[in-house]
Amino acid sequence: MDNRNEVRDFLTSRRAKLTPAQAGLPDGGNRRVAGLRRGEVAMLADTSIEYYSKIERGNLAGVSDSVLDAVARALQLDEAEREHLFDLARAANGAAIAVPRRKPKQWAARPGLQLALDAITASPAFVRNGRMDILAVNPFGSAFYDEVLDGPGRGNLARYNFLDERSHVFYPDWDAAADISVSILRTEAGRDPRDKQLHDLIGELSTRSNEFRTRWGAHNVRRHGSGTKNFHHHVVGKLTLSYEGLELTAEPGLSFLIYTAEPGSPSHERLQLLASWAATQQASTDESTTRHRDATANTETSATSSAAASTQEKY
Repeated sequence: MDNRNEVRDFLTSRRAKLTPAQAGLPDGGNRRVAGLRRGEVAMLADTSIEYYSKIERGNLAGVSDSVLDAVARALQLDEAEREHLFDLARAANGAAIAVPRRKPKQWAARPGLQLALDAITASPAFVRNGRMDILAVNPFGSAFYDEVLDGPGRGNLARYNFLDERSHVFYPDWDAAADISVSILRTEAGRDPRDKQLHDLIGELSTRSNEFRTRWGAHNVRRHGSGTKNFHHHVVGKLTLSYEGLELTAEPGLSFLIYTAEPGSPSHERLQLLASWAATQQASTDESTTRHRDATANTETSATSSAAASTQEKY
C-alpha cells in the first residue's frame, strides 16, 4: 500500500507546528513557511537535507528506527505521534508484500467478556475498536449511550459525533470531543492502513461533514487511555466522569472502557439516577418481551387446537 501522501502530510504538518524558538533555534529573519524549515529539521535530526527531504516526500521504506527516532526528537513528537510515525514506516516497508486478507467475520463478544461487562453494575462499561464502533456494552452503558446506539450513529461514536445533532448537547465541549474522535481514527488509520471498513467510514464522514473533513486534514493523532470528560445526558443532565481504557490482550486492537464518578459528587448521584432509569427501562423491555412471547404461544396453541378440531370434524 502506497502511503506516501499520508507520510508527507503528517511530517509537513508537524514541522509547521514547531517554531524555531521551541526548537532552540534563532528565528532567522523572514520565513516563507510556517514553523521549521526542512534544513533545520535535518540539522536537528543529524541527517542530510537531501535524506530528510526524501523522508518528508513520503519515502519511509528502508528508513532505520534510529533515523525515525531522530526525526521524532527533532519534531518533538509526543508518544502518540511517534507511534504513528513508526506505524506509517511499517506500512511503507510492508507495501511491497501485499498479503491477501480474509473477509472479516462479524465480531461477537465472547461469553466471558460479556459476563465481565455485565458484572460492572455501578458504571457504564463498553468495548470499542479503533474505528470507534461500540462492540459490546453492559446495560448501564446501553442507557448511557442510548443515542449512539439508536440513531444516525448506528453504534459508532465518530458517526454519532458528526452526523447526529444530539451530540452537540451530549458533549458540552463538542469541539474537543470532535477533535478526539478524529485523532483516534487517524491513529487507527496509521496502525491498520488496509482496514476497508475504516476507509469506508472516513469516506462517509468526509463526504457528509465539513467539520470532520477539516479536522481530518490536520493529521493529529492521540492515545486515549484515561482522563475526565463532561457529558449532558438527556435523562439526568450534567455528568463529569473519569474514564479508564484497558487494552484487551486477548483481542488485539480492542479497548475496554469504564466511566466512573467521584463518590458523593453531584455526578455520582446523577449516575445512580441513570442506573435506576436503566433498570426501569430493562424491566419494561423484559415485560414486553414476556407478553409478546406468551401471546405468540397462546396464538400457536389456539391454532393447533383449531386444526385438531377441524380434523376431528372431517372424520
